[in-house]
Amino acid sequence: MIQPVIEARSLTKIFREGVIAVKDLDLAVKRGAVYGLIGRNGSGKTTTLRLLLGLLRLDRGMTQILGCNFWQDSRSVRQRVAYVSQTQRLPGDMSLEDLCRSLKYFYQNWDQAHARNLANRWELPWKRPVGSFSNGEHCRAALLLAFATRPEVLVLDEPAAGFDPVARRELINQILDAVTQSNGCTVLLSTHIVSDLERMADHIGIIDHGRLALSMPLEDLLNQTKRVQIIFEMGESPDQFAVPGALRTRCEGTVLNAVVRWTNGSELETLRASTTARIQVFPMGLEEIFMEFFGNRNAEGESPTKPLFYAAC
Repeated sequence: MIQPVIEARSLTKIFREGVIAVKDLDLAVKRGAVYGLIGRNGSGKTTTLRLLLGLLRLDRGMTQILGCNFWQDSRSVRQRVAYVSQTQRLPGDMSLEDLCRSLKYFYQNWDQAHARNLANRWELPWKRPVGSFSNGEHCRAALLLAFATRPEVLVLDEPAAGFDPVARRELINQILDAVTQSNGCTVLLSTHIVSDLERMADHIGIIDHGRLALSMPLEDLLNQTKRVQIIFEMGESPDQFAVPGALRTRCEGTVLNAVVRWTNGSELETLRASTTARIQVFPMGLEEIFMEFFGNRNAEGESPTKPLFYAAC
């Protein structure tokens, strides 16, 4: 079995006053993957990333990146990983030129030409103190430094927060470039901009109340999760009606709406054979799926028919 590049088992972190930030979380990210981690504010995304990177001490479980425990391992291992946090601040009195000159001694694969190219492409001042940068420029500068290390693993926490659509698209291009470069790169990122993940991620994890509620390939998630509408035109009562593979159902008069997980075409055939009602099937995007299950769980008239999601690595 191929060892995951990023791995966590039974990861648990409890803060003061018994606040459980992460509980029994299992995570596995394969080499070369772009793994998107999403969840509501306070769900445990940032804590999970910081635990993986050894920036917080875990209370229970294990974590590894590149086969190493980052709470204990040396700089020779850490230089193979780049991390950009949502709140990261660079030394304000240093310019990008100064920062690049300093950092190249700490990273064996430092790519100065790539740093200069990104600075030109992103229109970042090379010699001006970083402290004079706008928030957007500061974020792009931090990302520039991370990409210039040519990391084997890139961990990003809300990297596009505050970016305009053009800057976000450029960031996506750089992430994909990092993954396809000669020595490859594995990317783990958390973001609230779900639409961006649909452009670049190949695997999705959803954290809910400190647990990994879902982990599966994005293509499988989109192919298997559908919205089904059943219209009982002849007055047929839907009270006892069961939709195969239903994860959530909502009934409004003679119209029943369901979100289903269908792994093949047999579920639709079973449904058609069970009723003469009119059936319509609609695809769902990642944001719609997320909102369906985590946006408003207590909406009147909605009831989950089975556990909302499932962990399937």
